[in-house]
Amino acid sequence: MKISVIGYSGAGKSTMARKLGRLYGYPVLHLDRVQFLPGWQDRPEEEAREMVAAFMEQEHWVIDGNYSNYFHGRRLEEADRIVFLNFPRRVCLWQAWRRYRKNRGHAREDMAEGCIEQMPLGFVRWILWGGRTKKLRNNYRDILRRFPDKAVMLKNRAQVAAFWEAEIKSPTPAISPAK
Repeated sequence: MKISVIGYSGAGKSTMARKLGRLYGYPVLHLDRVQFLPGWQDRPEEEAREMVAAFMEQEHWVIDGNYSNYFHGRRLEEADRIVFLNFPRRVCLWQAWRRYRKNRGHAREDMAEGCIEQMPLGFVRWILWGGRTKKLRNNYRDILRRFPDKAVMLKNRAQVAAFWEAEIKSPTPAISPAK
């Protein structure tokens, strides 16, 4: 089973991926760890792409992130399930703020070592506007249209809770189409 977790910044992709990895015993790749080197420096793209390609060769995986330059199309095609976290901006901002408060002064586990948690104004703008452009919203809609049998869209905490309840009850990952 291969699972791709996508969605808006602050929606909880890393948490979802980590929990899915634990539940099924699958390795998890956080694309933020691939993208960044210590001090928030970008990793050379070819090196990053090699890391992702090697990870994707495994029989089972969970990949967290949207980075289009890291085999986005291939990840979606190969995934047996796509989990799209489509939370409202205010919720994403609140969750990102809580994450910042919890991890302030150190790097969180799904981020590269040496990337100290921060909440700069540019990231707030990204959560509220830059990461919500019409082009990006249309891209998510297109993903849901292209993969209706393996995509699930979760828009709030109640849907996430129902998703986890179904996952825990199911001996194998069940697919609940996006609505």
